[in-house]
Amino acid sequence: MAYIGKQPVVGNFQKCDAITVVNGQAAYTLNVGGSAVNPENANHMLVSLNGVLQAPGDSFTVSGSTLTFASNLATGDVIDFVIILGDVLDLGTPSDNSITTAKLASDAVTEAKIADDAVESEHLNNNIISGQTALGATPADTDELLVSDAGTLKRVDFSYLKGGGMWEFISETTITSDVSQVDFTTLSTDFKDFCFSLQELHPSSDEITLRMRYFTGTGGSQAIESDTNYQLAMLGHDNNSGAHNAGGNATNYMQIGHTVGNANTEHISAEVIVYNPHTTTFHNLMRSDSVEIDHGSRPSVSMSQGCMDTTNAATGVRFFFSAGNVQSGKIAMYGRKRS
Repeated sequence: MAYIGKQPVVGNFQKCDAITVVNGQAAYTLNVGGSAVNPENANHMLVSLNGVLQAPGDSFTVSGSTLTFASNLATGDVIDFVIILGDVLDLGTPSDNSITTAKLASDAVTEAKIADDAVESEHLNNNIISGQTALGATPADTDELLVSDAGTLKRVDFSYLKGGGMWEFISETTITSDVSQVDFTTLSTDFKDFCFSLQELHPSSDEITLRMRYFTGTGGSQAIESDTNYQLAMLGHDNNSGAHNAGGNATNYMQIGHTVGNANTEHISAEVIVYNPHTTTFHNLMRSDSVEIDHGSRPSVSMSQGCMDTTNAATGVRFFFSAGNVQSGKIAMYGRKRS
């Protein structure tokens, strides 16, 4: 229903506590619920004395929380009620739980209005950097971190901060019993180069060599690249026969290192780097640096370089000995991203 004239304004209407008249006293304290209240002025009050509404300003005045009648009251007088109408120039004090989000202006809550240590984690969204959840892994390129840019906190993708050309761990295979070969059938295109760290590979046969082959093709059509030559150049030295070297080609493998024995203390460790195996423009290149033990305590160090004599893209690698099985050891694969 529409109003004629000005729409009434809601005030904070309060009924004061009962007041006991004191003989010969004109001034009384106004309380609501035992606490003193301060009306805006006498015109904002309804005061009933002996059943008669009193005229504000003429019959009573108010200062702070003190109501003063125009003359002293006497025994037998009764203050029936005092009602405070509130400040009709504004909304007065809102009722509890009555302020909704729509009633607050944007950006109205300032820092000064937030109590210290009042904002807890349940009030924070998961799209901010808050430290609520541990990552527990190498950050992805699009993961964000906080940096201070000339004193201003900004977020930045991890891709801008990580070092270029660094090796990233991909996977690891541990051999604890005889296997004929160790395969890594996926050379992800997320990486440009690959490094294989071979740790203490121990063979089941004596006087054999470690070899590597490439996989080509994908999925069900993936196969060992064995119908083409692998070109090899190797330099090395051992403490028995001195320098050793080799060259030429083999039809289905690349040799890594010199001969290795199968006694309890004999093994080979090496680092094999495969450069851009995804290329179909050039031959796939690799190199290895190895150290091996043969004849119980005879160390040999070798450096091999080679290539697959085709321009097929390599999609995986296989490590195996020229005879027998791999009895124990560990091979870890790392990838390097670069332009």
